[in-house]
Amino acid sequence: MKDPLKTGFAERLTAQQEAKKALLAKLKPKPTVTAEVFESREEIRERELAAVRQARADAKEAARLEAEARELAALEAKRGERKERKSLSKAEQKAKRDAKYAARKARK
Repeated sequence: MKDPLKTGFAERLTAQQEAKKALLAKLKPKPTVTAEVFESREEIRERELAAVRQARADAKEAARLEAEARELAALEAKRGERKERKSLSKAEQKAKRDAKYAARKARK
């Protein structure tokens, strides 16, 4: 009589060998898929670092320009005050001169 379930020694050995082959095939390293444009971590880090440095430099330049503009505005305000004071002192000097002239005319 034939064994319908095939549980003989030879069948068990072949089943064991097939299972072992399948397990080894599963553990076998597979070929990796690499991207066409490969960018390493160092390159990514350098790019990000350059962007941060550029942003900081831009912020520093903007702050410098703002401070320069503020300083220039303060200087212009100072000059305007000085001009105003000089024009007032000139007007006072002219008034004094006119008063002297009028006093001299009044004496005659």
